[in-house]
Amino acid sequence: MRNKLPLFWVKVFYYEYWPFWLFFLPLVPYWLYLALRARSLTYFTAANPGIEHSGVFGESKIDILNKIDPQYLPITLYFKGSMNWQEVVQKLESTDLDYPIIIKPNVGERGSQVEKVNDLIELQRYMESNKEDFIIQEYLQLPMELGVLFYRVPGTEERGITSIVIKEFLTVTGDGKSTIKGLILKNERYRLQLGSLQSKLRVQMDEVLNEGEERLLQPIGNHCLGTKFLSGQHFINDKTIEVFDRIASTIEGFNFGRFDLKVTSVVDLMAGKNIKIMELNGVTSEAGHIYDPKYNLFRAYRDAAKTMKVMFRVSQQSRKLGAAVTPAGEMWRLIRTHFSNKSIAKEKVTKNLSLPNALGGIQ
Repeated sequence: MRNKLPLFWVKVFYYEYWPFWLFFLPLVPYWLYLALRARSLTYFTAANPGIEHSGVFGESKIDILNKIDPQYLPITLYFKGSMNWQEVVQKLESTDLDYPIIIKPNVGERGSQVEKVNDLIELQRYMESNKEDFIIQEYLQLPMELGVLFYRVPGTEERGITSIVIKEFLTVTGDGKSTIKGLILKNERYRLQLGSLQSKLRVQMDEVLNEGEERLLQPIGNHCLGTKFLSGQHFINDKTIEVFDRIASTIEGFNFGRFDLKVTSVVDLMAGKNIKIMELNGVTSEAGHIYDPKYNLFRAYRDAAKTMKVMFRVSQQSRKLGAAVTPAGEMWRLIRTHFSNKSIAKEKVTKNLSLPNALGGIQ
């Protein structure tokens, strides 16, 4: 059975678990072909002239959020990493925010160091281990979380959505007999997260849930943290495109990227109501629907290539209207700095784990 595979082979056989660089490696020739047509290796950095380097990485989340119409935003606060504990608490107490809250780095990606914080003690622990600038947002209780990859070709009437992903959170359902750990071990996706769940003491592993009782194990909607990505391509229609065109029209210098949001229902999504945007990502946004377990590798690459082609057209048109590209040398320095900082951040996270990783030996 699939969920009895050793974790190593799960990661090998199912592309949704591959590292980002490995999955996109076969698409490098297509990127080079587009770069040749554009006569620029960094053509994509012209797509969003209002976002630093068009959002390749290293962009400020708060700077981007500040461009969005406030009616679509959750309560969001920005904090400098240099602020002391008392200053942070005073700023929090001056707002309508209640625990739990979501805390995340102002510069980051793929769910790294994003946490749900339930009280002051957990907030203090987070601040002690993370010294960079950070954002605090209200914890939204809206039932649907989606990623919507929207584009507009500047200077034309062309608008579209290349991807909608539905996020299904890491949740177990009790059978009245098994412990939470036992339920986790029955599912390969959950088994991959067992180490992080145990090490951060988020879950009481020996607890037995009643039959039919559901327990959310990971509230952060990121694939790297165990969230299942499902295709929401059937939600793409003229109404949805119109909604996101209206939202994007107020964001200066934005033409291509993914809105990570929560909403009450599909009906409200298409009506443009009760939408709260947690983040807006730029040109490195993935078409999340391709990680649906029902997709095959060919279909995933086909859709990823289509998104790359759209980004190429957006970037080229933006250049015609005067947008500049980031020079290749500067981009190379940015990449080196980014991955150097990422390595340091990973070391910090590893050092802060209070229990050893529990994945070793689990088959």
